[in-house]
Amino acid sequence: MNNFSRSIFAVVLLLLLSGCASTASNNFNSLLWMQSSAEYKANATQVYNSALKNIDAALGDSGWIAAKEQVGDSSSLPPAVVMDIDETVLDNSRYMGKVVLEGGKWSSVTWDQWVALKEATAVPGAVEFINAMKTRNVRVIYISNRECRKRDNQGSGCSQEADTIENLAKAGVPDVLPENVLLLGENDDWTSEKKSRREYVSKKYRIVMLFGDDLGDFLADVKSNSTPQERDRLVAENKNNWGRKWFMLPNPTYGSWMNILRDPKSQYILKY
Repeated sequence: MNNFSRSIFAVVLLLLLSGCASTASNNFNSLLWMQSSAEYKANATQVYNSALKNIDAALGDSGWIAAKEQVGDSSSLPPAVVMDIDETVLDNSRYMGKVVLEGGKWSSVTWDQWVALKEATAVPGAVEFINAMKTRNVRVIYISNRECRKRDNQGSGCSQEADTIENLAKAGVPDVLPENVLLLGENDDWTSEKKSRREYVSKKYRIVMLFGDDLGDFLADVKSNSTPQERDRLVAENKNNWGRKWFMLPNPTYGSWMNILRDPKSQYILKY
């Protein structure tokens, strides 16, 4: 057993002995895959390469629409791509690593502390794609469920937005304007359901591509009160959008895919 294997074994044993296995070990292998595997990097790069191969066709077709919220004639509107941020553009696996290795769980307090650090790195392929959009005069709009919330000793304003813009710049995406970063709670009707923000963007731009790591980044009303079967049906129903107008990044660590599952979650595991 090499030193790396011994370290992994020790962490797993510690999690089991500390009684945190139900939270931490569930994410251990998923997080290990995201942080260390070439397969994750290849998958993310593949997504963005596929988008680059389709963008010129999207721009050349005035009827090319990616968002279902886009209604009416949008052919005269300037083009835009809409991107989620976390696990789509920015990699937050170091925050999740702290949660797993310390046997804790996600909380809005520790998450906001991580956002304030502005240390997330770029998801493979994201920076190159975004920079390519600049050369094509395509606006990049970020719709994120990072929450705009007051911090201690903070007056008015949204520090999370400024932190996010600075983090994007550090990751290789400079000059992002505040009006192009739409956070949860920034407006009263901007809830975790992103439909209202896509509607907002669609009034100003022709949305030609959507990027995310959750089905809710593409479709409305799928993040709760849904079933795996219903979500599977929606994926199949929209099969012509995947890899052309819609681009899904891999994220096995969290998301609505898990939130909609009922306990015990073992009922969803198939066996022969």
